[in-house]
Amino acid sequence: MNSNETNQSITLAEHYFRNNNYPFAKAILKKIIEVDFYNSKANELLAYIESNQGNQELAHQLLIRACQDKQASANAFYYLGSSFLKKDQFQEAKECFAKALDKAGDFFEGLHDLATACASLGEKEDALLWYQKALTLKNDSYEVFYNLGKIFDSLKHHEKALDAYEHAINLKADFAEAWFNKGCALNDLKRYKEAIEAFRKAINIQPKTIVDWDYGGMLFALTTTCSWADFGKNEDVINGLLSHKKGFNPFFSLAFIDDPFFHKKEALSFVQDKFHQKDDLGKLPRRSKKEKIRIGYFSADFHNHATAYLIAEMLELHDRERFEIHAFSFGPDARDEMRQRCVNAVDHFHDVTKLSDQAITKLARDLEIDIAVDLKGHTQDGRMGIFALRAAPIQISYLGYPGTSGADYMDYIVADPILIPEASHIFYTEKIIFLPNSYQANDSKRAISKKVFSKSELGLPEKGFIFCCFNASYKISPSMFDSWCRILKKVDGSVLWLFEANPTVKENLIKEASTRGIDSHRLVFSGHIENSEHLARQSLADLFLDTFPYNAHTTSSDALWSGLPVLTLVGQSFASRVSASLLTAIGLPELITQTQEEYESLAIELATHSEKLLSIKNQLKSNLLIKPLFDAQLFTRHIEAAYAEAYQRYQDDLSPDNIYVKP
Repeated sequence: MNSNETNQSITLAEHYFRNNNYPFAKAILKKIIEVDFYNSKANELLAYIESNQGNQELAHQLLIRACQDKQASANAFYYLGSSFLKKDQFQEAKECFAKALDKAGDFFEGLHDLATACASLGEKEDALLWYQKALTLKNDSYEVFYNLGKIFDSLKHHEKALDAYEHAINLKADFAEAWFNKGCALNDLKRYKEAIEAFRKAINIQPKTIVDWDYGGMLFALTTTCSWADFGKNEDVINGLLSHKKGFNPFFSLAFIDDPFFHKKEALSFVQDKFHQKDDLGKLPRRSKKEKIRIGYFSADFHNHATAYLIAEMLELHDRERFEIHAFSFGPDARDEMRQRCVNAVDHFHDVTKLSDQAITKLARDLEIDIAVDLKGHTQDGRMGIFALRAAPIQISYLGYPGTSGADYMDYIVADPILIPEASHIFYTEKIIFLPNSYQANDSKRAISKKVFSKSELGLPEKGFIFCCFNASYKISPSMFDSWCRILKKVDGSVLWLFEANPTVKENLIKEASTRGIDSHRLVFSGHIENSEHLARQSLADLFLDTFPYNAHTTSSDALWSGLPVLTLVGQSFASRVSASLLTAIGLPELITQTQEEYESLAIELATHSEKLLSIKNQLKSNLLIKPLFDAQLFTRHIEAAYAEAYQRYQDDLSPDNIYVKP
């Protein structure tokens, strides 16, 4: 068959194809391929026919063959790229779309899908470029504006993301996903009232799809503003979230439910849906024993942040004869004091903010990191995708997320016997590293400002007992607020000093207090200030009232370091036992209560019996330097012992198992 005969045959096959006479078209094309196996036109057209008949895998193989011909068309490369995209083979898809654009010049679909492939690979800047270029060809595409918004969000350009979502909504008013993502962007901008309205709009448009979206963002907006009255208006969403629905980040249930079984169930579902184990980089080869164990700490919080305040001295104290310390930072490049301290504290600091999960994992593998420590988990800005790809032979969950990850690729979680009692071992997918005192690292060098605050400048009364709680507002549950109001009623002249996270929370809590018979002047609010000054101002308070079921974590150790006793209520979940862990390690177990009634009773007793409270304060002061909670040197040796045992188990080809570090 010469070229003219081939072309005539293809023309005839195209005629039959257009008229849906697939058997005749296929017969002609197969004859051409018998003679010219890689004929691009014949393979391409046959691929379209097979695709239309539902034979997607065969169509995919035919397109691969078509694209091996030098005469392959831009369409063949484009459709092969689309096929790779459906298979989640993003690198191959990207290469095909690039070739299609190279052959045909810019066309909207090619630019859009190239951007999508880049976004899926974590190549955010490139994705942004291609989406913006696509808009120059079609500026009324709501899909492009929506996708642009997602990229801007991932780059932390939330104002630009919001603008992009609003463009998408202007082009398609019933675009539920855009309304939902608009709510998420508004959350990030701390415009919570508007966020709640955007979430409501999404639900009203597509009420049956809420189980497929991570509506934890809406729950966060409601809780961080203490908009408890709104819970009834969103009852379906709240019930859906709290009844094990797809896509629900387990973090958002920690402040609602004291049930480690529920938290495990949610984590397992979330990981399976969003962060299941991937083999894109292949199996990690076994490594021989090295002179030094290479530890990699992964976090977005190597700056003025609670995590950095806790771990800075531990990083500095690691034994450099036995360990090589790496930090992988995927957070902001903040030029602040704690950032510089963390950079100086480690052997190698890697700023990987702009790298994809795959690129970060590959870097960790190339550096032969032995133990990867995830300091984020399912909290904001976490990168579980790194660990799903297996960044190191040993992977440990620590500090950031107070619960099980639900991920079978996380080998260990760091805890202590108070945090995870024996009966609760079954609620953790990881094996447990039990440190002998508290699981929490602390910094014995944390400075407390010498600034002297007056009560009047902070709005506090000169006389009267001062209860306080500087926890994030989303941790304040209605039932705990009930307790606080009952305590205030029983202690004449007392006030409750709270952290004002946003103006709406102040407004709502004052309303909630009023419905419980508490005047507005009994609540005092203060905003964020520099950390050493925040520690200093706590000297004006008399007693820190902890939240439940999500306890104070860093805020609890802040208070104790400042000499302020913390009263806690202990529960069953990890998040509800953190303050109990800290109080045990500082030698004040008498401040741990078992029931809400006991919590209220002890708060009232301490407020009305000054000698008892003074005795506790004096005990706290004397314990600060002799009890283990703030002994960073001791803590570092303990966690190093755990790392060494986990590493030895790996070298001995043993599976991970619970590790009990000796005191």
